[in-house]
Amino acid sequence: MIQFLLKGILRDRSRSLLPIIITALGVGLTVLLSGYMKGAFGDVIDQNARFETGHVKIMTQAYAENKDQIPNDLSLLEASKWVETLHTEFAEMQWIQRIKFGGLIDVPDADGNTKAQGPASGMALQLFDTNSGENERMNIEASLVIGTIPEKSGEAIIGHDFAAKLNLKLGDEITFFGSTMNGSMTFKTFVISGTIKFGTSVMDKGALLIDISDAQLMLDMENATGEILGYLKSGVYNEEVVSKITSTFNNKYKNTDEFSPEMFTLREQNNLASMLDYGDVMSGLVIFIFVLAMSIVLWNTGLLGGLRRYQEFGIRLALGEAKSKIYGSMVLESVLIGIIGSALGTVIGLALTYYMQVVGIDISSYLESSSMIMPSIIRAKVTPELFYIGFIPGVLAMVFGTMLAGIGIYKRETATLFKELEV
Repeated sequence: MIQFLLKGILRDRSRSLLPIIITALGVGLTVLLSGYMKGAFGDVIDQNARFETGHVKIMTQAYAENKDQIPNDLSLLEASKWVETLHTEFAEMQWIQRIKFGGLIDVPDADGNTKAQGPASGMALQLFDTNSGENERMNIEASLVIGTIPEKSGEAIIGHDFAAKLNLKLGDEITFFGSTMNGSMTFKTFVISGTIKFGTSVMDKGALLIDISDAQLMLDMENATGEILGYLKSGVYNEEVVSKITSTFNNKYKNTDEFSPEMFTLREQNNLASMLDYGDVMSGLVIFIFVLAMSIVLWNTGLLGGLRRYQEFGIRLALGEAKSKIYGSMVLESVLIGIIGSALGTVIGLALTYYMQVVGIDISSYLESSSMIMPSIIRAKVTPELFYIGFIPGVLAMVFGTMLAGIGIYKRETATLFKELEV
């Protein structure tokens, strides 16, 4: 039966070509939009995880309440002890320390007088620890415009645009002015070892990257850290796993002391929970809309096809074929057309998605005044589910359209068939 119907579809293109084209276009758009949203939302989540939130983050409760102000006076003490404990109890994750700080960069001239100044947004990473994975995670080496990663104390990386604004070059000295963990004034001289451009506006503005040992010395934060970030060793965020780890940690170590540590998942930071939920809802909504829209279009296509095949159905009914059998063959035929159209549309959608993954859309001009951590180029992403997700609206829409259009078969009256056939 299937072979017979398939031959009919291939031989009589007038009744199958238009539905296949419509299904292919709808499925192609569904795959492309699904891949684009997966890529766009995935990039935002990945950027936040790498630069800001980690898969989980540990802070003191007081620090967490005021983290936008970077309150290093509320930092977590005995950091090395906490990291050792975390590696022992939660070995499935990699744990690293980070310190954020802000202050003023002063550029001296040959006589030691101020030549230029600018506000700096600093981040201290475990750059000297090759096992920390910070270079790969933050993509530092690949993001360097010129120079190298700091290899010894007193070296720093500065944002490329920031360096151009202050007219700095490799080997120049800059002086950082800020406040210590205890509230006293601090200053330290660094040598520029490189300039960097992450492609994220909020990170590139006034960026200053140093090793955490320099920051601890400069800010009077010996064996203290602002944040401890945890990353699953798989590199992929898993809500179920991190929620279990967070619950276990908080039940054991969180108490009423405001300086006690508290662990937060990625979802609980930077309003990312709503963004993750929004992405899931939008993906489902896109599929629903295309199923509905294509069902309506294919219903009309089915009606037109049904009118063209009105005489064929009449002959088959007059010969004694049951209405249910004719209706069933129409539905089965629509399934085959839906599969063919969906396969073609999936290939088209995957090709377009791959192109968007490689090229992307540059939105850097819209992020110049943004404080959100977002990639400057939004890319689609080819994921395994894209290979089958298009078949859901493709096949269902074709079947629904045919089922609605095929109801007319049951309205045919056998008494009028011979009269029609006489014409």
